[in-house]
Amino acid sequence: MLEIKNITKKFGDKTALENLSFTVPEGSVFGLIGSNGSGKSTLLRIISGVFKPDEGTAEIDGESTYENPLVKEKCFFISDYPYFYNNSTVDSLADFYRNLYPTWNEEKFKKMCTIFPIGTKNRIVNMSKGMQRQAALMIALSVCPKYILLDEIFDGLDPVVRQLIKKLIMELVAENSATVIIASHNLRELEDVCDHIGLIHKGGVVMEKDLDEAKLGIHRIQAVFENELGEGVFKDLDIVNIKRQGKMMLFTIKGNGQFIEDTIRAQNPVYMEMLPLTLEEVFISEMEAVGYDINNILEK
Repeated sequence: MLEIKNITKKFGDKTALENLSFTVPEGSVFGLIGSNGSGKSTLLRIISGVFKPDEGTAEIDGESTYENPLVKEKCFFISDYPYFYNNSTVDSLADFYRNLYPTWNEEKFKKMCTIFPIGTKNRIVNMSKGMQRQAALMIALSVCPKYILLDEIFDGLDPVVRQLIKKLIMELVAENSATVIIASHNLRELEDVCDHIGLIHKGGVVMEKDLDEAKLGIHRIQAVFENELGEGVFKDLDIVNIKRQGKMMLFTIKGNGQFIEDTIRAQNPVYMEMLPLTLEEVFISEMEAVGYDINNILEK
C-alpha cells in the first residue's frame, strides 16, 4: 500500500505541496489529476524517492521511499520528460536495468520488443516524443515493478498505441497485483483504465475516491419544460452549472440522485433524462467548487 502522509514541499518561496495526505489502495490503478501547477509531477518524484519532502513521508508498504534502495526496487517511475543518455538504445537500457532490478523478466522484455515497433539498437534521443515514451515503457513493463508511476504517459501517442498501453497496464495489474499511478490531463484516457482518482489543486487534496463513487455524487440531467420556470423552483438543489439550448436545459447537480430527479420531475418536464457523467465533468465540477473555473480565470 502507498501512503502519503502530511507531505509539504517547497521550492524557494513557492509551495508545491502543502500538508498533502491520501492513500492509494494496493492493486489499484490510480488517476492523479489536477490543475496546471497543482503539484502532480512533484508528488510522483517524492513517491519515487527522487525528491525529499520538507515535511511528511511517502511510504510504500510501511517504509519511506527516500534513500531506501530496497523500497525503490519495487518502483519504476517514468517522468513527463524521460531522460536518456545521448547513446542510449533500448538494448543498452535493458542491460542497465537487468542488473539493477531483481524483478527483471527477460521473457517479458522479448515480448515488449515484438509488440512495440522500435528498433532496439537505435539511439533513443533521435526518436519522436511518442517513441521515446514507448521505449521507456518497454523497460518499465519488463522490470515487472510492484509500483509503477507514470507522468503524462499518453502524451504524444497515437490512439492505437494508447489503447495498447492501457491493455498492458491492466495486464501488469492482473499478473503482478501491481499498483499503478498515472498523472495526466487526458481525462478521457484515465477514465478507461483507472478505478480510483485523486484530485489535487494548489498543492492540496480536493478529492480522493473510487471513480464510480466520485461520479455518484454528481449528476447530469437534460430536460425540456413547456413553460417558463418560476424563480427559485430549484433553490433546494446544489446546482453546479446550467446550460440552455432553446427549451432544452442541461443541469450539472451535486447531491442525492433520487432527490434531484424528484425535484425536477415536480416541474412536469415534457422530457427528462439522467445522463452518464464523464471524468472531465467530475473534474470541472469539483474545481469550480474551489474557485477554479473559466469565469474566474477570465475575470482576472
